[in-house]
Amino acid sequence: MEIYQYRGYQIEARREWSNWCVSVYRTRPELPILPQPTLHVLTTLKDDALVEAKQSIDQVLSNLDS
Repeated sequence: MEIYQYRGYQIEARREWSNWCVSVYRTRPELPILPQPTLHVLTTLKDDALVEAKQSIDQVLSNLDS
């Protein structure tokens, strides 16, 4: 498993068979919990899975500003 930090969230990327799965956890209590913390990304590229996780985080945080 590989761990990344992004905008106050921890992204854990792991390989499941031939695809990548990422889980996203908040690291501070004031941040919103993602509606779907585990994202099963059907891609063989880890970078694509990380981009999707970051987009999910950006979307949740942008809803706070609205």
